[in-house]
Amino acid sequence: MKSPVNFALIICIAVLGAIIVNLMGVSSPAIAFAAGAIVSGLACLYLPLPDFKPATQDAPAPHSANNDEEESPQSKTLYVGNLPYRANENDVRTLFSEHGEVFAVRLMKDKRTGKRRGFGFVVMAAAHAEDAINALNNNVYGERTLKVREANEPKKQANS
Repeated sequence: MKSPVNFALIICIAVLGAIIVNLMGVSSPAIAFAAGAIVSGLACLYLPLPDFKPATQDAPAPHSANNDEEESPQSKTLYVGNLPYRANENDVRTLFSEHGEVFAVRLMKDKRTGKRRGFGFVVMAAAHAEDAINALNNNVYGERTLKVREANEPKKQANS
């Protein structure tokens, strides 16, 4: 399930289906509820439910409905490499906030181990991105020399 709203909607449909099936003469409430759940499952397969995405503290609300990852002209995504492994999102946000408004910070982790990989991305105001690059690139942070540059566009899958 994609959100609590969808879950609540499914439960309401199941209860409503149980009431309708119960009114049709089924004496057992358990059978009525099971039939209502089946009806709600079929309804969910054939009726599209809205996908609500609440805004989080880590990322701003999307500006367009087409693509959440697409950056707006007012922001730029910066690649930050050679980060200390103990650095977290708040540390990186604080570091870049000294040079302008930061919208989001994503530090990459290994899929198997969950450990940080030493690089990430910072989305910040376009007006301040160049200042941050100039100030932080080749700067020592946590005993490591940072590599900061504008991020490349994500590569699209060729097998479409």
